[in-house]
Amino acid sequence: IMTRSSQPPVPLPAAVLFDMDGLLVETEDLWYMAERTIMEDIGAQWGPEHQGALVGGPLEFAVAYMIEVSGQDHDHQVMLDRLMTEMERVLRTEPVHWRPGAKQLVGALEACGVPMALVSASWRSLIEAVHDAVLHELGHEVFVTTVAGDEVERTKPFPDPYLLAAERIGVDPRTCVVLEDSHTGSRAGVASGALVVAVPSFSAIEPAPGLLVVDSLELLTPELLGEWSRTWASTGHISGYV
Repeated sequence: IMTRSSQPPVPLPAAVLFDMDGLLVETEDLWYMAERTIMEDIGAQWGPEHQGALVGGPLEFAVAYMIEVSGQDHDHQVMLDRLMTEMERVLRTEPVHWRPGAKQLVGALEACGVPMALVSASWRSLIEAVHDAVLHELGHEVFVTTVAGDEVERTKPFPDPYLLAAERIGVDPRTCVVLEDSHTGSRAGVASGALVVAVPSFSAIEPAPGLLVVDSLELLTPELLGEWSRTWASTGHISGYV
């Protein structure tokens, strides 16, 4: 007879690797605000359809796209510096909100002893601004490591940032769960070998091998992520809407 104390332990992921913008915190509207301010300053149009092309992508691509849309000959580095300065100003002056269920899921994973990392395409200065706005509420030690977009040679959609985070934690990426909200980030996570659970924030994401799609972080628990991760690591087959 199996007693409660002799029941097999609930499976947990080896680590959970969190995206930041649009996944942990609601910043897509703030990015749009910063981008539109700069484009208006140079006399160019900028709408939601333009922002949709940038969600989850590297800042270098965003700047190149903004210059292309403007139809003007702007210096890439000057435009990048302007975007960084304006976005940091917005993050430090406008309200920054948690995505539904984000803070609770981080707390539950911490309580279960699951290592976590923050892996963002945003640069370190913007991660620090988001930290000062809301992430500090989690405590300084909640993430084993954080990886910023300007700290890796190749950022998302390449797997490098997630591979680096797993290496720093000391776990096999194939036993990790990546939480993402964008196509670009999901591609990076899948390429790393981890199970990706996408919570779309701006545009729809289709399931694929190693890619589950859920409506909200509120639906996730450490145990559920562990069950999915074990299935993926052992069979190499998992996908779909949850």
